[in-house]
Amino acid sequence: MSDKPDNTPVNDAPDYASTLYLPQTDFPMRAGLPRREPEFLARWNEIDLYRKLREQGTREKRDRFVLHDGPPYANGNIHIGHALNKILKDLIVRSQQMLGKDSNYVPGWDCHGLPIEWKIEEQYRAKGLDKDAVDKVEFRKECRVFADKWIDVQRQEFKRLGVTGDWDDPYLTMSYDAEAQIAREIMKFARSGQLYRGSKPVMWSAVEKTALAEAEVEYHEKTSHTIWVKFPVIATDDPALADASVVIWTTTPWTIPANRAIAYGAHIAYGLYKVTGAPEENWAKAGDLYVVADALAEEIFKAARVESFERVAAVDPKVIKRCAHPFRGLDGADGYWDFDVPVLPADYVTDDAGTGFVHTAPGHGADDYVTYLKHKPVFADCGTTEVPHTVAEDSSYFPHVPFFAGLQIYDHKGKDGKANTAVIDKLAEVGALIARGRLKHQYPHSWRSKAPLLFRNTPQWFIAMDKPVAILDGKTLREVALAAIAKTEWVPESGENRITGMVENRPDWVVSRQRAWGVPITVFVHKETGALLADDRLDQAIAESFEAEGADAWYQNDPAFYLAPLGYDPAEYERVDDILDVWFDSGSTHSFNMETRPDLAVNRIVDGGRDQVMYLEGSDQHRGWFQHSLLEACGTRGRAPFDIVLTHGFVLDEKGMKMSKSMGNVVAPQDVIKDSGADILRLWVAASDYADDLRIGKEILKTFVETYRKLRNTIRWMLGSLHHYKPAEAVDPAQMPELERFVLHRLAELDEAIREAYRRFDYKRVIFLLNGFMTSDLSAFYFDVRKDTLYCDPPSSLARKSALTVIDRCFDCVVTWIAPILCFTAEEAWLTRHPDALSVHLETFPEVSAGWRDPALAERWARVRRVRRVVTGSLEIERNAKNIRSNLDAAPIVHVTDPELLAAVEGLNLADICITSDLTLRSDEGPADAYRWDDVPGVAVVFARAQGTKCARSWKISPDVGSDPDYPDVTPRDAKALRELKAMGA
Repeated sequence: MSDKPDNTPVNDAPDYASTLYLPQTDFPMRAGLPRREPEFLARWNEIDLYRKLREQGTREKRDRFVLHDGPPYANGNIHIGHALNKILKDLIVRSQQMLGKDSNYVPGWDCHGLPIEWKIEEQYRAKGLDKDAVDKVEFRKECRVFADKWIDVQRQEFKRLGVTGDWDDPYLTMSYDAEAQIAREIMKFARSGQLYRGSKPVMWSAVEKTALAEAEVEYHEKTSHTIWVKFPVIATDDPALADASVVIWTTTPWTIPANRAIAYGAHIAYGLYKVTGAPEENWAKAGDLYVVADALAEEIFKAARVESFERVAAVDPKVIKRCAHPFRGLDGADGYWDFDVPVLPADYVTDDAGTGFVHTAPGHGADDYVTYLKHKPVFADCGTTEVPHTVAEDSSYFPHVPFFAGLQIYDHKGKDGKANTAVIDKLAEVGALIARGRLKHQYPHSWRSKAPLLFRNTPQWFIAMDKPVAILDGKTLREVALAAIAKTEWVPESGENRITGMVENRPDWVVSRQRAWGVPITVFVHKETGALLADDRLDQAIAESFEAEGADAWYQNDPAFYLAPLGYDPAEYERVDDILDVWFDSGSTHSFNMETRPDLAVNRIVDGGRDQVMYLEGSDQHRGWFQHSLLEACGTRGRAPFDIVLTHGFVLDEKGMKMSKSMGNVVAPQDVIKDSGADILRLWVAASDYADDLRIGKEILKTFVETYRKLRNTIRWMLGSLHHYKPAEAVDPAQMPELERFVLHRLAELDEAIREAYRRFDYKRVIFLLNGFMTSDLSAFYFDVRKDTLYCDPPSSLARKSALTVIDRCFDCVVTWIAPILCFTAEEAWLTRHPDALSVHLETFPEVSAGWRDPALAERWARVRRVRRVVTGSLEIERNAKNIRSNLDAAPIVHVTDPELLAAVEGLNLADICITSDLTLRSDEGPADAYRWDDVPGVAVVFARAQGTKCARSWKISPDVGSDPDYPDVTPRDAKALRELKAMGA
């Protein structure tokens, strides 16, 4: 029946509307979330909800669950990826608290590094200023002011999402105490012997003029020059090769001036090939002899426009001892390339592409550098005693490089400079080039400036991955980290394999950056010996100065400030001015956050306690924050800083495309909140499979608005019905009708399932379970069936009181279960129901009696609902045909031959369950033209119209209407209700 039957008096007919127990609530149907949510934020601030949650945890001596925040950069407004990340964290924090933990979240910000420094430099460039002409400390102060501004902006935007945390006291990597602790952490690595200075090729950004870690690199398509270059053989054990050349192929012509060797693959078949026919002006000429991989010969000669060629003989590359550099002996080179080029084996060489030989420039490639280290004596014999430095920080050749001095590989905007073409032209001029081309391929770029990178040999500071360390019981950092990974819970589980592979194969950690805004590498190096100055007093003095002045103290104070009071001669030591990789900053956050705050102190499970620490970020952080936090903690403490690591995917548009302003497909969280409210965003996050990439857009959001509307209306109807509930009239489950006991059974089932889903961080399952229960079990079934009982039964009705008791239990369970997700709506509903309460977020999930479980009863009602579906399906056809206006016009005849279904419905008031005025149950097949449903065999329905008079109060049609002379227009049930209400003075 309708929630609000039209009982408007006609003539002198009684007004029965006032006698019905219709829902009454101030909880509005329209949520108005954009307007209401800020009101709840203000309330939570007023009652100091965060502090009360902490007091609750301390008072009840709860186990602690700490979600340590991966700090975002303080350099702009938040985007939809931030919203996903922070909301997901909040779902975890709130749900763990309601599971009975002391679940704490302290937000943090990453304040140093290029994202912010780059913004200040942009401002300088706009004003025509030169950053290098500004005092470093003044520049750093501007960076600090910039970061402070965006911290405040982002703080408000994160709070608007409904994220609970200690927003008044977040951690900042630029706070003085944090900078002091970061300095302590790098000094620990120095004292343990894990920090060292070395010269090796590192990823270098010519635009940003600094080294980059692997985590700061992303790959994009780039079109590069390709060249085939011949290196004349000058020393060989095979006389047939005396006039031959080894051919190499490269996509980086600019590295040719830095070539010092050629690598071959021992497993590759090589041959000596002779050009027998070629155009007259061709670079590769008839009679030329080339050594190349057999599998690539045809491709090479095609690129070289060779008309014909022949294979002269097989070649074992071991017999080729040395070649000459293509620029050897050139006039004007002053002997720069007059060394020998050794030909060496290397396991990274393949015959998949190129020539089967790899040109080796130890200063510009990781594999090249390893080859140099492995064969250092051979290089020395050939005239290369050290790795050459050929390219400056702006990617220009150093002045000492003949012919190419000052030419850039990339300009200040990351565009191709003149270096490549100059090298190609020179190779062609000296007759060393046999072919050239262009290739589209994936190439490393800076994830900040988006400019292409280069490998560049520079002095840098490294943390050793494979050095046995005394404080690690003689183990290496790599070994300790891999062991810690195996002890960590990874969500999803695939994260373990991913980070394991990365740690197994990663090089030493490059921790130095040639920038201004960051924490310096606080070490002094002896100018003669190169040894690091180790003195605990010095470490303490540095840390104390940072606590007082921040890391600026390193640049404001002369080295004598630190060294002279301890008896050291400042003239003998070099102060290192490089700053730390920002991943070291964020990787150290556990040390100045969790290890210093009493409210974050934990006795972790790995220590025999019961507390847990979780790290949560995007899946790219296996390479970034997760890995560097792991390495930092393992290198200084011998274990991981976390117990659980959870990763989420990235946000795409509705079509699965990456968002970009140029495509016009950006979804801003601020816009979603303005239009629909933060709870809609939270519902989207919870319902999505965060382990994969997520999609969002207008149409997707519309579906969540509709889902939210249904959930809200279910809560609203419960609140309205509970207006008539009196706790003193609560009914014991044992005295309740079967239907109510079935709903309690469902609550008990759900309690276990939802708790487990929250424990497993499976929020999409929570939404699936709650949405199904609230819309299908409650709204579409239980509430629909019980509306007549709730609205029309007498005050004394056991069925009505039982239904209200069950709805009360459902409300408490549903609203608390959904509170971590729809934090604003749940608060609104809870305070409507419990106006004297402080907050639903101070509640735990209600204890649900295991005694409510009744699997046999659940199975019976599953069968009852199957029969009901057939009946309601038949009545829908009659309504659509305009034969009836509502189900109460019907009195169907239901034929049930399935013995299990028949047993299930016998003894029940099937008319009430199907919301008809009457219903006849029969155990025969029924006529051939009866309504049947293939999914429920053994049930047939024949439509029949209800007989009797329509009750003026309940609208049921019954022959019993008028049997009570005092109330001649209602059924006996309604007459009883009216009589009781009259006696109560209602």
